[in-house]
Amino acid sequence: MGYTLTEKIVRRNGSEFKKLESGDVLSLKVDQTLTQDATGTMTYLQLEALGIDRVKTKLSVAYVDHNTLQAGFMNADDHAYIASVAKKYGIYYSKPGNGICHQVHLERFAAPGEVLIGSDSHTPTAGGIGMLAFGAGGFDVACAMAGFRYEIPRPKIVRINLNGRLRPWVGAKDVILKILQIVSVKGGVGRIFEYGGDGVKYLTVPERATITNMGAELGATTSIFPSDEQTYNFLKAQSREKCWVNLAADSDVNYDDVLNLDLDRLESMVACPHSPDNVKTVREMAGLKLDQVCIGSCTNSSLADMMKVAHILRGKTVARNVDLALAFGSRQVFSMLSRNGALSDIIDAGARVLENACGPCIGMGQSPKSGGVSLRTFNRNFLGRSGTKDGQIYLVSPEVAAYSALKGELVVPPEQDFNNGIFRMPEEFLINDNMICAPASEEDAKYVEVVRGPNIKPFPIGKELSGSFSANVVIKLGDNITTDHIMPAGAKILPFRSNIPYLAQFCFEVIDKDFYERAKLTENGVILAGANYGQGSSREHAALVPLYLGIRAVIAKSFARIHKANLINVGILPLTFLEAEHYNFISQGDNIEFENLREAVASGEYVVLKNNTKGASIKLSFELGEKDRNVILMGGLLNYIKANK
Repeated sequence: MGYTLTEKIVRRNGSEFKKLESGDVLSLKVDQTLTQDATGTMTYLQLEALGIDRVKTKLSVAYVDHNTLQAGFMNADDHAYIASVAKKYGIYYSKPGNGICHQVHLERFAAPGEVLIGSDSHTPTAGGIGMLAFGAGGFDVACAMAGFRYEIPRPKIVRINLNGRLRPWVGAKDVILKILQIVSVKGGVGRIFEYGGDGVKYLTVPERATITNMGAELGATTSIFPSDEQTYNFLKAQSREKCWVNLAADSDVNYDDVLNLDLDRLESMVACPHSPDNVKTVREMAGLKLDQVCIGSCTNSSLADMMKVAHILRGKTVARNVDLALAFGSRQVFSMLSRNGALSDIIDAGARVLENACGPCIGMGQSPKSGGVSLRTFNRNFLGRSGTKDGQIYLVSPEVAAYSALKGELVVPPEQDFNNGIFRMPEEFLINDNMICAPASEEDAKYVEVVRGPNIKPFPIGKELSGSFSANVVIKLGDNITTDHIMPAGAKILPFRSNIPYLAQFCFEVIDKDFYERAKLTENGVILAGANYGQGSSREHAALVPLYLGIRAVIAKSFARIHKANLINVGILPLTFLEAEHYNFISQGDNIEFENLREAVASGEYVVLKNNTKGASIKLSFELGEKDRNVILMGGLLNYIKANK
């Protein structure tokens, strides 16, 4: 029996990919890490707390791409801190304006066959180049930089066969939106998606990266394409062909599941508010009046995407009722557009050109008007994420976005306008890495001073798990609660990412404005939730802020992978119902009690919850391996590591 693509990379890594058994853990040596500035400050504070002198990875890169609006000192302070830590500890630093972490990393650093983890949920973008890439919490990334292995529950491997070839103006974004329509935002939990089939050879690396990027919206552990001739051509054009390896799954593999998708039957798709899996065809939604169109983000900001947009806009004018904004994925993309004339086509059409950064995707500017309809090429359309709570956000391909901006309403791109020669990948990209700063040498690093501004506050440290304790249920939530719901982003909040006490007042603000005041009055708090709790961004602030507010446990029907890991890392106990209907047994405001809790966690048995308000008891599971149980017992991963040095 042959090997899957994932298994081949794991074996190259010197690790073993066992057959699925309860409690199995996939343990990997990490080759590369990346951080971005919204999560990076906390990651590097944690790296410092681990007490190392130099990172142990082959390559680590710190990007500034999220908090680039500098309306006060806060973001600039964080950037100065990150730059100084990077210089001191052996980390490359990508300056503000150089581009979005995933786009730049794909262009300049990602390598087929290697293992990457990043403190951003869209790190699997690098799977488009044949890399085994995982989104993770910041502390997991800090640990990887310190030389610790990255451990996750052994996932299932699902094969997605892409058959045939995409029709005119149907793009990679439509592929992943169709998959989201089929399997939902929960369909990838505990799974790695491997792409294959005869249609793969027609997809360029940027197109593949669009698909693997939005695997995060499936809840997938990661997604990956083979490394083939398309991969080689992309790397050669970036003057990086030396890192190319030929990697593909064997033909005689038994996958845990298989999904077939006929590309030649696919049509333009749109994700409707307020979830990436609320997908319909553009044809069904055609005629929807628009107020705004935004093109960019780590999903669709490549040179290929922007050249298609420029072709569509050339010689035309954006509709009077539409505000069109574009953010290019990297300075490389921006420079090449400016040199080949495509930038003029974009500007002349009436588009607003933004900084090479995440921008509107993370709520940093371009918030739509009250109730405004915004068409975006981004990856998420969660309620309030745009910065406008009642904003109506739709997700589409760049092709659909550009044509719709001209029309003023959602339209299906006309096939008769398609020109197969509008854009071909260049044989050589423009290479200029002068905004990527190398770290100091080991000898010089001892003289580097780490810069700490007044906005940088200590992060909360968990406490050892009590033997028994009583708590109040501070909030009861439904299914698919995102980290944007728990700890919102946006221009108002992101500048305080390194200030947990300040952030706390915004916790759950999107869905319950009174949560902060209730939590402050509770010594020990519990959060109750439905299925897929913590989906979306990898931001560990969604665990750190509840910890600061006294949350000691979260009880849910199920958890998103990264958020569950973040809860464990900070010392919050993640509990699940043995029977789903027990969710109805507990209400917000109930006083509950955990009996013999420490003993139960140490032994790996179920936890008994007594509902003092309702006068009954139920059993809860925690599904933790031995190491994670010990981390919880000690009050978090930092305490565990220090105790085991």
